[in-house]
Amino acid sequence: MRIIVCVKQVIDPDLPPAKFRIDEQTNRVIPPEGMPPVINPYDALAIEAALRIKDKQDARIIVVTLGDKSSEDVIRRSLAMGADEGVIISDSTFGGLDGFGTADILSQVIKKIGDYNLILCGRQAADWDMGIVGSLIAEYLSVPVITRAKGLEVIDGKVRVERIIQDTIEVFETEFPVLVTVSSELGQPRIPSAWGIIDAARKEIPVWTTKDIEFDLGRVGIKAKRNPLLKLSLVSYERNCEFVTGENTAEVARKLATKIVETKLI
Repeated sequence: MRIIVCVKQVIDPDLPPAKFRIDEQTNRVIPPEGMPPVINPYDALAIEAALRIKDKQDARIIVVTLGDKSSEDVIRRSLAMGADEGVIISDSTFGGLDGFGTADILSQVIKKIGDYNLILCGRQAADWDMGIVGSLIAEYLSVPVITRAKGLEVIDGKVRVERIIQDTIEVFETEFPVLVTVSSELGQPRIPSAWGIIDAARKEIPVWTTKDIEFDLGRVGIKAKRNPLLKLSLVSYERNCEFVTGENTAEVARKLATKIVETKLI
């Protein structure tokens, strides 16, 4: 069987808050010096889910990412874990994509790869936490989707998925093709072996552009955005404390109520 896994490169979620910087003029996060980006933790779990299937039966895993030349690192990380192939889709016009545009492009890449049984994605990205790309890819490809998988296995030509909902586990079984988004309850992704790292370093990773996938850039331009980013700013932790005083409790309560109304807290 053929499994396609979509991965994303993100700023390290363990980045110290003091190193986090943004450019408010361009609404972009400034990459911190000395801390290289990493594979999205949920996507690493999607790789692990694919590898667990490969451990039990013949399967070929193809990893896809949308980014620039630096995205090669997350592909090689995936190859070192045990994936078989990797593809980068890159174009200078991709800047500022929203989740809809990202899913649209990735679905076209998957169509070009073709002949797939299972598509795996992380349940969400650790940077924006939108959690919509996987479901949108399924929508664009017209395949069923199961989200927030705790575990999955292939049995008798079908995929069986355990799905987390609040304090309950649902179990689904469906035929291929299907897209599944993987949650943190799956466990821990495996650590690449030394031989895996060496082998991954030797592999060529093709870089496709919109011409290779015959994609119409008009579908992801500024006017096509469904979720335009209006403002990006750092959280302010500044706090002001004001003491309300009075001759008695009733007066203090009255002044406090007036202050709450004036500041529009209620």
